[in-house]
Amino acid sequence: MIVIMRSNATADHIEAVLERLQEYELKGHLIHGEERTIVGVVGAAIPPTLQEELEVFDGVQETLRITRPYKLTGREFHPHDTIVDVCGIKVGGNACVVIAGPCAVESEAQIIETARAVREYGATMLRGGAFKPRSSPYTFRGLGELGLQLLAQARAETGLPIVTEVITPTDVELVARYADVLQIGARNMQNYQLLEEVGRTGKPVLLKRGLSATFEEWLLSAEYVVAQGNPNVILCERGIRTFETATRNTLDLNAVALAKRRSHLPVIVDPSHGTGKWYLVQPLALAALAAGADGIIIEVHPDPDRARSDGNQSLTPENFARMMPPLRAIAAAMGRSLVA
Repeated sequence: MIVIMRSNATADHIEAVLERLQEYELKGHLIHGEERTIVGVVGAAIPPTLQEELEVFDGVQETLRITRPYKLTGREFHPHDTIVDVCGIKVGGNACVVIAGPCAVESEAQIIETARAVREYGATMLRGGAFKPRSSPYTFRGLGELGLQLLAQARAETGLPIVTEVITPTDVELVARYADVLQIGARNMQNYQLLEEVGRTGKPVLLKRGLSATFEEWLLSAEYVVAQGNPNVILCERGIRTFETATRNTLDLNAVALAKRRSHLPVIVDPSHGTGKWYLVQPLALAALAAGADGIIIEVHPDPDRARSDGNQSLTPENFARMMPPLRAIAAAMGRSLVA
């Protein structure tokens, strides 16, 4: 439920509403608009009489029931787009972000070379995995804290903010000391303890959609982060598992357009994981911007044939450079631009 306050509602009027919610052990989240304030009501059980009770309060214009299970991430609670600030870079504004880098940090030379290249060709953030959740326990699973240190070194040399994955609740504090954006991977989308831990950091969170997650489940996972008082969530569509085997996943651009309609959170797309094939990355990246995405996250490696993770879907720096002019053209056609 949401409580829409009148434009002339005072702080005392709003406080009276919040106090009544507390009597029912409910939480009230304030959304301040240009003309009025909305109180989002969140809790396990909202009494059926509460709506009528609140409508007679001074300063209340009307109350509305919200039927969708995700509340804080929905547009009913928050009609205006959320802009996530990452070290001064706006995610969700009129300009689209490009995040690029290797799947995994392998060495100092590899991450520094990649960071310099993607910055030169137009990327605005650096991605790279220090902790890698892998299907097989025998494959490369990352350098751990050393990988984080190398990412921090690359940031110091290039100025690119770091996006890196955290995979366990106990690692959140460590990763948060180095990262500018905490990534939740597809396999952990419904690791609710992890979602709450990253939410409590207050840092921007990039939430990838799960392998077989529905649209609703994806937004409910974002709800766990926002419910901790952290609105800085970036949704990431990275393909879902379907019957199709010709590509690694099926990139669901339906979800991008729908998320922009039903949620106020920014949405980016990962065409590298969405296709699993480097030569399909560019066309799907272009399609993502055309569908309304607020940016893309791309895997780039200086030597994909020797990459220790996801080489088949990684662009070379040269291919990444060739992709950027068409991206700018599509963004311009949509009345947008790429973050400079």
